[in-house]
Parts: sequence; structure tokens; C-alpha cells
Amino acid sequence: MAAIGDLEDEDKRAFVKPLRKEDLRGKVVLITGASSGIGEELAYQYAKKGACLSLVARRKHALEGVAAADPEQSGRAVEETVAHFGKLNHLVANAGAWSISFFDEITNITAFTKMMDVNFWGSVYPTYYALPHLKASKGKLIVSSSIAATAPTSRLSLYNATKAAQLRFYETLRSELGSEVGVTILTAGFVESEMTKGKAIQRDGEVAVDEEARDVQIGVLPVSRVEKLCEAVLNGIRRGDWYVTWPSLYLMVPLIACLAPEVLTWQSYALYNAKKGSPPLSQRMLNATGAKRFYPPALRHHPGIKTEKTDDLREEDAASNV
Repeated sequence: MAAIGDLEDEDKRAFVKPLRKEDLRGKVVLITGASSGIGEELAYQYAKKGACLSLVARRKHALEGVAAADPEQSGRAVEETVAHFGKLNHLVANAGAWSISFFDEITNITAFTKMMDVNFWGSVYPTYYALPHLKASKGKLIVSSSIAATAPTSRLSLYNATKAAQLRFYETLRSELGSEVGVTILTAGFVESEMTKGKAIQRDGEVAVDEEARDVQIGVLPVSRVEKLCEAVLNGIRRGDWYVTWPSLYLMVPLIACLAPEVLTWQSYALYNAKKGSPPLSQRMLNATGAKRFYPPALRHHPGIKTEKTDDLREEDAASNV
């Protein structure tokens, strides 16, 4: 039986960052939402560090160049990974979808349950099945949440809610797991991906590309290059960071949300709620500054964006071992 002092030392280590970064050579990493954006880039960067990858997406053809919320498919992806490699060291839960619309302008509210399925349950299900294997390997959980989880941004009400649920779930799970499994939560701002290229669930429930709505939402806020973001994320994962927030200007958002929530509410209303016959302030600022020219090239030239309907968000997962 372990001595009380040994247990206290283990508890202390759970709250202290290691001085050395984790060596990823030979580590087995399962990534959901791996066909584009953050998931795809993290796969490249893990591979450069010598990790063994199991990639999950909704489409096989997309993997050859996002996990839906299906518990059976999530369980199968985990078990096939462990059967192939004999272990699981990291789970990266990265599947995501978003919408840009004022809540009272939505015309098909029932379609938006799919966003909770993808953003919340699409992370929870693989976590459930992966947890026993991560405990056995003293592994890590990595989840791609969003700074939107703490910022009440207009036109993103349902998206913000899904990310807030995701954030609180993994924070609570961290308190349950202690030092058994590390939990790193990514709370990024805007980053180049299919979502910031304009792909979103529209007010009628269909998925389509709307660049104009995207431009209004981003405004003059910076859009991170996915490579730079994932470099910061992987460094944070290897250090055992609890949170990785990128760009760093968003580090103050949770503090402001706690101490002065009215500031964020006022700012959001001022930016996005337009007077009748006038474009919103965010769009006027974008046009006046020409800030769109600073968007990453992928946001200005993006052939081949998929535009499936939300029913396709439940497509059968495809797992690929690399």
C-alpha cells in the first residue's frame, strides 16, 4: 500500500507542470475531426514528432488527402486503434461545426440539435471509450473548445452554448481524474479552417458557405494561421498545460467575463447589432480598414469546401491507422 506521503507527492505533481516536454516518439494518438483544419494540422505535427496516428473523420475520401456523435462508431474507433497499436496515449477530440445567425432569425430550430451532437457529444463519446486506455497509459485528453465558451458573442448563441458545455465538462472531468489522465483544453480565437472560410449551419438548418456572414463575424479580429496555432497547441500538450489560448490577446477574456461581464456584452452588441438600414459596426470597421487583406490566403481562396446538409453530420465515421 502506498504511503500517505507518496499519495501527497502524486497529487502535487498533478498541479505542477513538468520541466521537460513529453517525448512523442512511439506514442499512439487518436485524432477526431482529422480531415481538415486543426485536426489535420495536428496530425502532421504529431507525425513529425514520431507519433503513431489513428485518424477519424466522417469521410474516407477526406482522410485520403469529423467524427459524428455516434457512440458505437466512437467506441469502434478507439478499440480498433488499441487493437492495432496495443495502446492509446493521447485522444484529440476535435470535431466541430458552427452557425452564424441571430437566434430569433432561425427558421428551423430543430436542425440545430446536430451542432450539440457534433461539438459536445462528438467529444464526449470518444472520451468515454478512450478513458480506460488513457488511464492505463497515464495518457492525455486534448479537446478543441473555443474562446467562445466564455464570450457571449452575438450571432453565435447556440455555438457558444455547445462550447460552454464542452469546456465545463472537461474541466469537471479533470477534477475527477486528478493525475491519472492529463487534460489540455484548447480555447482558440478565430483560426483558418472550413468554418472561418464561411462554412456554417444556416438559419434554415442547412450547411452552406456564406462569406459575407463570416466577414461580419470576424470583422477586424485576427485570424490565426493553423500551423502557428498547432505549434502552440502541441507545445502545450507536451508540457501538460491545462489550457492553450491562442492568439494570446484572448487570455484576458475569461477574466473580463468573470469581473466585468457587462463589458463583453456591450462590446458584442455594439459590434454586431446593426440599426435598420445600416451595416453592423464590425462590417463598417472591416471595410474602412481593409483588414480582410490580412486574412490568411486560405480564407480568400478556398476551392473544394464541402457543403453537405446537416443530416450528413451523422455520416458513418471512417477510421484510418497511419
